Amino acid sequence: MKKLKHFISQSFIGGVLVIAPIIILLLGLRWAVNSVQSLIAPLTGPLVRLTGAPPLAIDVLVIALILFSCFMVGTIVATSAGRWIQNFIDAHLARFAPGYRLIRDIIQQMFGANSNSPFTKGEAAVVQLYGTQSPARATAIITSRHSNGWFTVFVPTGPNPTSGFVYHLPPECVEPRPDIKLDAAFKSIISCGAGSAELGIITPSAK
Repeated sequence: MKKLKHFISQSFIGGVLVIAPIIILLLGLRWAVNSVQSLIAPLTGPLVRLTGAPPLAIDVLVIALILFSCFMVGTIVATSAGRWIQNFIDAHLARFAPGYRLIRDIIQQMFGANSNSPFTKGEAAVVQLYGTQSPARATAIITSRHSNGWFTVFVPTGPNPTSGFVYHLPPECVEPRPDIKLDAAFKSIISCGAGSAELGIITPSAK
């Protein structure tokens, strides 16, 4: 009887572990599609009424046009004239919309467009936030090195590595880990620390 109960419970849990991620993925895709459709509704609505085409076809057309527009703007901005226009627009938008510059900087950091973005230019490290006497350690990204030897580090929070805390630490509390790639460190953070042993987070690197 116990074996039968164990078999049933294990089969049920195994099925949940397989089906649940698929359902969550489908729900996420549904939410994303609905969000995109809501955003582009002011453009697609008039086109559907004007052309009589299926709404899905208009949605695909509008999304393709938006992506093409992003490509064209990116191409123009890569030129000297385009950079001048961008700087001109940035200066005026920052004057009339104070939150614009903050939003722009966040997006540039997330997508690595900023040359100082920790997501592309940072260096993995293991830090002791509470001093060398504390055994607690945290995975961090070195974002700046100072002339006095101190470090500025970003400690991401799992499972969302785009949020976290900034600390300024003395060199004895920071162990740079060039042997750990950034993408591997972020993967460990996203999985809430799983895989830290394989990365050798706790094991000191070879000096």
